[in-house]
Amino acid sequence: MILGIGNELRGDDALGSIIARNLSELLNLHENIIVIDGGMVPENFTGLIRREDPTHVILIDAVDMKKKPGYIRIVEKSEIAEYNLSTHAMPLSFFITYLESSTDAEIVLIGIQPKNMDISQYLSKEVKKSIETVVDILQSVSKIYY
Repeated sequence: MILGIGNELRGDDALGSIIARNLSELLNLHENIIVIDGGMVPENFTGLIRREDPTHVILIDAVDMKKKPGYIRIVEKSEIAEYNLSTHAMPLSFFITYLESSTDAEIVLIGIQPKNMDISQYLSKEVKKSIETVVDILQSVSKIYY
């Protein structure tokens, strides 16, 4: 399961939602992959996640890691408290802890360094490039396994 997280009214914070929508179009033929645009409230999808009982949940979100805009990395659970995550109704660390306690899924957070999270609907060119990279990687991996 892939869950994109983001606020489309806050510039680069929209990246998770955009990736989810792009992947949804590309991976809709794979019955073993579920892609969700969790928007600003990914916790609204916990029931669906529990029902589907995935082996893995890949979360994608804007994470301020104090790196160059567009920087991509897997953020370890122990590091989440160190970074500023995008705007959410519930802290992402609580969401991950809940998923770990209510599912057997391996939880992975892919963080992308935003450039601009001001109120805007425009993405920086650096984040646009990172969005394309993550979509390409996840699409390629899906072809290998499914």
